[in-house]
Amino acid sequence: MIAILDFGSQYNQLIARRVRDCRVYCEILPHDVTPASLKAKKVEGIILSGGPASIFDKGVPVSREGIFDLGVPILGICYGVQLMAHRLGGKVTASPMREYGPAELVLNKAGKVSLIFAGLETRQRIWMSHGDRITKLPKGFRIAATTVNCPVAVMENPSRKLYGVQFHPEVHHTVNGIAIIQNFLFRVCGCSPSWTMGSFIEESIGQIRERVGGERVLCALSGGVDSSVLAVLLHRAIGRKLTSIFVDNGLLRENEAEEVVSTFRDQYHLNFRLVRAGERFLKKLTGISDPERKRKIIGREFITVFEEEAKKLGRVPYLAQGTLYPDVIESTSSFGGPSVVIKSHHNVGGLPAKLKMSLVEPLRVLFKDEVRELGRELGLPESLVGRHPFPGPGLAVRILGPVTKDKLAVVRKADSIVREEVWKAGLFNHVWQDLAVLLPVRTVGVMGDGRTYENVIAVRAVTSTDGMTADWVRFPHEVLERISSRIVNEVKGVNRVVYDISTKPPSTIEWE
Repeated sequence: MIAILDFGSQYNQLIARRVRDCRVYCEILPHDVTPASLKAKKVEGIILSGGPASIFDKGVPVSREGIFDLGVPILGICYGVQLMAHRLGGKVTASPMREYGPAELVLNKAGKVSLIFAGLETRQRIWMSHGDRITKLPKGFRIAATTVNCPVAVMENPSRKLYGVQFHPEVHHTVNGIAIIQNFLFRVCGCSPSWTMGSFIEESIGQIRERVGGERVLCALSGGVDSSVLAVLLHRAIGRKLTSIFVDNGLLRENEAEEVVSTFRDQYHLNFRLVRAGERFLKKLTGISDPERKRKIIGREFITVFEEEAKKLGRVPYLAQGTLYPDVIESTSSFGGPSVVIKSHHNVGGLPAKLKMSLVEPLRVLFKDEVRELGRELGLPESLVGRHPFPGPGLAVRILGPVTKDKLAVVRKADSIVREEVWKAGLFNHVWQDLAVLLPVRTVGVMGDGRTYENVIAVRAVTSTDGMTADWVRFPHEVLERISSRIVNEVKGVNRVVYDISTKPPSTIEWE
């Protein structure tokens, strides 16, 4: 267990990912976590994150007294090293030359024998982002490396296992950053790369059983990656004590409901309840064009349907949610810097408050790609764990304008063709998301010897790492040709296909 104390860095999650990539478990904790809490967690090391503040600012975030006396190895990054120097009797001043961007780090005699630079060259490219610098070392510390503008780029006290770097080893632009983190984890902290999905499964099963005892648990199963992995993990832990409810809202992709039923009821033998509610949702959406109203209507109706089904089961004390670690971080305000609340997280539309159930969230310590890895470890098919993102409101937000049964049939078939052709071309794993959108326009066309006046389908495919930014996919022309030809020939009522070449920003991935 490595504790990452949050001082507001935009790179907090990136630090955590670098540690997890080394197969060492870590958690991001508030900057003012108590030494007693860290002892209770049996941390083997602490990383003090960077942050936007200066130690001269009013209300500056600081660690609790006693953190540096725990006898646990500590690595301070950027603001973290300045805080370390300040709290331990050193001096930090405003730098006459701020550093933002690349710099060359030069190891001195001490740096060449430093544990965190073991096996690394004397000169290396790093990434800086700071306006203050250390001008006086705390007692017992020594300088291990410098840059042209930063005389204390690295400081260390090996006897106390305290290290501080003014640069950001977690970012890609620091060439040996991952090696520095590995040296801290393995050479300084003595960690072992033993945190695997197999060990996570065993730990989670024990924790779930301890939490719920012999009580029943309810799970809202959507067929998406998170809820699917959650359901299978819970089923392995408590078996028939888990009831999974799958609401078919009539807005799903082609054959999606049948695939969910086949996978979870027939293959995994979950205690599974299918609710066919497509007509209810479609009736509620009649005449609605505004995308935000569509979303709210679908969300409210889902809660109503789920609540009705839950009441049929009698008393069920626990509700399972597929909350992930980014959801936890985005929903938790830091000390007031940039790590403010990004979104209030309602994994299943506010169900816990309405149903008065306690939450079970075994995935809340994982990132998205770790959930995919967990799903593979649990034996879920690649077609499920590797699936592209799909919006909660489903195809309703891929129909611009009012939603009807006929329009759903058009966009559902077009979507199926896009996915099939992307898969056949061997491009599925190179695409973050692909989709088809039914536009509220009709155009003139020619089919056979006759004039047509039919609908337009817009095709969109993007690459991304996190969905926050995205670029359009440069499909080979022959792939686009097959997609267009098949949609026009196989989807009744469509005579034109266009390809969306917008980036995000300024455009979003979905059209609504």
